Amino acid sequence: MTFDVENVLSQLKQNEKIALLSGIDFWHTKPIPEHNVPSIRMTDGPNGIRGTKFFTGVPAACLPCGTALAATWDKSLLTKTGKLLGDECIAKGAHCWLGPTINTPRSPLGGRGFESFSEDPHLSGALAASMIIGCESTGVTSTVKHFVGNDQEHERRAVDCLITPRALREVYLRPFQIVARDAKPGALMTSYNKVNGRHVVDSPHILQGILRDEWKWDPLIVSDWYGTYTTVDALVAGMDLEMPGVSRYRGKYIESAMQARLIKQSTIDARVRNVLKFVQKASQLKVSEVQKGRDLPEDRALNRQVCGNSIVLLKNDDLILPLPKNITKIALIGSHVHSPAISGGGSASLLPYYTVSLYDAIAEILPKAIITHEVGAYAHQMLPVIDGMLHNAVINFYNEPITVTDRQLLGKEAVASTSFQLMDYNEIPELNKALFWGALIGEFIPNATGTWVFGLSVFGTANLYLDDELIIDNTTNQTRGTAFFGKGTTEKIGSKELVSGNTYKLRLEFGSANTTTMETIGMVNFGGGAAHLGACLRMSAEDMIAQAVRAAAEVDYTVICTGLSGEWESEGFDRPHMDLPPGVDEMITQVLKAAPNAVVVNQSGTPVTMPWADQAKCIVQAWYGGNEAGHGISDVLFGHVNPCAKLPLSWPINVKHNPAYLNYASVGGRVLYGEDIYVGYKFYEKTEREVLFPFGHGLSYTIFELSDSMITMTSNVFQSDNPSVAIVKVKNTGHIAGAEILQLYISAPNSSTPRPIKELHGFEKVFLQPGEEREVHIPVDRYATSFWDEIESMWKSEEGIYEVLVGTSSQKILGKGELIVPQTRYWLGL
Repeated sequence: MTFDVENVLSQLKQNEKIALLSGIDFWHTKPIPEHNVPSIRMTDGPNGIRGTKFFTGVPAACLPCGTALAATWDKSLLTKTGKLLGDECIAKGAHCWLGPTINTPRSPLGGRGFESFSEDPHLSGALAASMIIGCESTGVTSTVKHFVGNDQEHERRAVDCLITPRALREVYLRPFQIVARDAKPGALMTSYNKVNGRHVVDSPHILQGILRDEWKWDPLIVSDWYGTYTTVDALVAGMDLEMPGVSRYRGKYIESAMQARLIKQSTIDARVRNVLKFVQKASQLKVSEVQKGRDLPEDRALNRQVCGNSIVLLKNDDLILPLPKNITKIALIGSHVHSPAISGGGSASLLPYYTVSLYDAIAEILPKAIITHEVGAYAHQMLPVIDGMLHNAVINFYNEPITVTDRQLLGKEAVASTSFQLMDYNEIPELNKALFWGALIGEFIPNATGTWVFGLSVFGTANLYLDDELIIDNTTNQTRGTAFFGKGTTEKIGSKELVSGNTYKLRLEFGSANTTTMETIGMVNFGGGAAHLGACLRMSAEDMIAQAVRAAAEVDYTVICTGLSGEWESEGFDRPHMDLPPGVDEMITQVLKAAPNAVVVNQSGTPVTMPWADQAKCIVQAWYGGNEAGHGISDVLFGHVNPCAKLPLSWPINVKHNPAYLNYASVGGRVLYGEDIYVGYKFYEKTEREVLFPFGHGLSYTIFELSDSMITMTSNVFQSDNPSVAIVKVKNTGHIAGAEILQLYISAPNSSTPRPIKELHGFEKVFLQPGEEREVHIPVDRYATSFWDEIESMWKSEEGIYEVLVGTSSQKILGKGELIVPQTRYWLGL
């Protein structure tokens, strides 16, 4: 049953209005049954729908990460992925998806860079709009985030991002502006940080002035989780809904502010009206009453297609790829061969329906081949979680510690691995959520004989026992680390000699978050607690590399697959450097000496240093590939998919070359965006600094050519009903069907104001059969000729002649044309 917003608003009591302005738990809004106002469920995350549980949750479809999605440069494909996420929301009983993330990865070190799309605002905005349109076509509301400037994790709740008005408009707000114009999602999430002296959530200039007054866009504005810091300021600024509940800044504090006349009744009503509008729309969607999975064949096929279309062929000297399908012996080297990286960490993490490894995918293609696998070099930060060797495992829950004799067992949960987060665990009514204990008990059967090393990180306290022998004490002496959104301890290490195939009783005694001995001041305590127990066989780095080199030398074909994972790229912390894990570069270098034609496949969400890049003939960037990571990579390696992806990020040779290098991370509570408008390729081109691979770069197994290097332009950028269009003719002159991405850049060489050498303002992906030629139309709008005039505080489209450049990367321009702006115009809005 639906309701009329204004009618309900007129009948609500003041305490009911106030109650609507904050959530009731981690994922739900406040219901008012007397007025038919239901509770609305929200859910993470950017590349898959987790549902309401970090622990014992319902499995979900895991899509490739944000940078992988952007690497497709495919608006229609992202519309389909958005619809899949909407359908997944409905299956999980959720009305609202907390995504997509469209912050700007101004540095490769950003912890959530993998979650975002691109360093270029046009690419980010256009692709995000397509994804949102797909999601909201299902009736699910999309919550685009994080508005604005949440581009790093270091002190993200406190840092003051000092951004010039021009950079704020042209770089950081621009993706949101495009989304507001082209998709108008129903909700928007504020960022944790300050911008120019004030938290965004408290900024009337940004929330009311720009978003609602200037852009005429009025979504539900919801705080990031625990990203509300004030009562009065946030309400006045325009922030509608505080999440999660129970409220920390509203409730009785609003009542007190009202009594002191610090907040107008009209302000309260405006915030409540927006919440009611959001609930009214969401309540018309019929969602599943119980959280369930889908895992349909067509979803698997789409996920595989997205993954394959996201993989960038960076280098292919001597045409090593595609590999033949009659290989008899192949060596697969690397940590990611059996354990693919499917997602980054933090809000993006989830329990997948399934995971396809590269080993299994290649075994499907080469069923008769002899496949040798060697790790070569470990790539984990914490030791790998125990799963396949764990049997009959459960967690028992208690309200008393193990020191209490005959403590009462309140409930148990079966588990498949030794990693868990309990921040939203509410399955046992008798359990004291503020303080409880647990025991993970199971059988550990190692698959190799030797010294096994165990590692334990915890948010709370925990001790590990094997056959009742204490192996690790992470209770009495704890040190703060980066795990669990930056709240966990560093990893404590222990070891024991074990025999392959023997069964050992594993027991992890755990105390919840509030048992921690670490300082918690300044830390958001999500509650519940968490633990990660990992293990692996102890091997020397030299022996591992030697075994990998030996394996590569004995076969005709070698594939190296390694990289980063959600341990290295995650919400809660930034990367300390741009390097691969210790020992990985040396392993790649040594294997390439033994097998010069080896294919190097890197999985990471953002760029990594590649000191072996000149040595390698073939490099593939595979990102975090979701459920179908193994299939997606193998499809490209063996030519089932002709690679068509392009880099959405510039790939610097060294992190010191990055424009944000001297202005990254919070220093004294602030970070200076010193590169101004020159983010990514705009900086590298302006300074003529060489990169390893340029923005927009990506190779194919076929060849594309423009039929005419002169680009024809039509119409005028200010005619919204008939915008300018660049007309390009492209032909597949190779022997394989494939897709090319035509990238349109605008240059303003005669401008009176300093501007980038060129800026992306259009792109189209076109699929062509061998010998096929097609005319492609690329629309160009008024954003293309405009910059933010800080004196006038308006957009300025400057009179003059602009160059239209069409190419296949920011550095490979194949055709040129002219765009004439007859007169200077100022404008505001979308």
